[in-house]
Amino acid sequence: MRKPVIFGNWKMNKTIAETVEFINAVDKEVKDNADWGIGVPYLALAKAKELAGNLNIAAENMHFKDNGAYTGEVSAEMLKEIGIEWVILGHSERRQYFGETDETVNAKTLQALKNGLTPIVCVGETLEQFEADETENVVRTQTAAALKDVCPNCIKKVVIAYEPVWAIGTGKTATNEIAQNVCAIIRDELAKLFGQEAADAVRIQYGGSVKPEGIKTLLEQPDIDGALVGGASLVADSYIAMIENLG
Repeated sequence: MRKPVIFGNWKMNKTIAETVEFINAVDKEVKDNADWGIGVPYLALAKAKELAGNLNIAAENMHFKDNGAYTGEVSAEMLKEIGIEWVILGHSERRQYFGETDETVNAKTLQALKNGLTPIVCVGETLEQFEADETENVVRTQTAAALKDVCPNCIKKVVIAYEPVWAIGTGKTATNEIAQNVCAIIRDELAKLFGQEAADAVRIQYGGSVKPEGIKTLLEQPDIDGALVGGASLVADSYIAMIENLG
């Protein structure tokens, strides 16, 4: 049975002081019913990792090279030095605002795996693609491209996050049926790429305006193994409610 994996994604929110306040409130409430975590801004990573005993801490991005003349970027080695073991890659906001492509997401995924990090790889369609009934083609294409050259044994360490772009920060959310159908498509694509056994081992999250009250029924879907949570992860009480509601 796949253990649920639920991460908050703070994006460009929270200072170091606010991070300390959040972890002090939430960390002691974390249960072993899932891999609970938060993706925090670079400046707060070291302090978050120092304080967190139960929460997993993820970086929100990283570069695909070991080092070099890449001003403003952060490498896997830098993340490892402060104990970071998780990294979110290919989020739609990275694609939309910072020129991320399927190719760069793939390069980052391979770099993460090479360095022993667990990548949370994001895929998802825009509203225009959703309304044009292109969802399946988009998520299959993005999944295959992001995982090019990943070995069958390595794929079991990857987490896939299905985040429909039309449901991120809009208040809209996919129904459990829509989310399940798309996550099943992703698992089917994984089976084509890596075989059914490997596909069955991969954890697939849903992300997009996830709320505490919906977390339990969301994870009851057979192909949904967790959630990548935005706004609801920024407030300690809301995050604790998710932990409690999962049971």
